[in-house]
Amino acid sequence: MLIDKIVQELKAIPEEKSIEIYDLIHDFRLGLGQETLQPRTPGLLTGQLSDSFFDPLPEEELQQWE
Repeated sequence: MLIDKIVQELKAIPEEKSIEIYDLIHDFRLGLGQETLQPRTPGLLTGQLSDSFFDPLPEEELQQWE
């Protein structure tokens, strides 16, 4: 029944967007079979962050990430 609902939703997606949906589903399915390595351990690295850590980056630095 849920599969039928999913199929109906898929039919409503424009054809030009279908590759994105396929990639999403395919990658999700592949990830289901992967073994989780180790859970993340918060606080592994010690230290302090100042409030400036959360300041927005300058535009020229943001461009380097594009």
